[in-house]
Amino acid sequence: MPAVKLPSVNVLGGTLEPCSTAPLTGFFRNGACDTCAEDHGSHTVCAVMTAEFLAHSKYLGNDLSTPRPEFAFPGLKPGDRWCLCAARFVQAHEEDVAPKIVLRATHERALQVVAFDILKRYATDLP
Repeated sequence: MPAVKLPSVNVLGGTLEPCSTAPLTGFFRNGACDTCAEDHGSHTVCAVMTAEFLAHSKYLGNDLSTPRPEFAFPGLKPGDRWCLCAARFVQAHEEDVAPKIVLRATHERALQVVAFDILKRYATDLP
């Protein structure tokens, strides 16, 4: 049975905007940080990659920068947007290497893991 996508609502209460189609991101690989019950990692935070975050993630064993053609994964570089696991974002925040994020493209389910006040600190799309 295919996964049932939760409603596409962002942390601001509006319609979830796309995060990235180049590279194609998201649990459903639809370009958005959509989620479902089967998304145990909660890939819900639309993050803007930085060299510092990518190096830290690689150090922790989650290499996001190396291309993996066998999985159609191009590897990420600074400036790329990616649907990051909410818990990984919290960890990066606690270790002072968190990337900027796009609130309008961050799924409301992220709020189950990350406080809104923390998300706002890294937002690129607030006035």
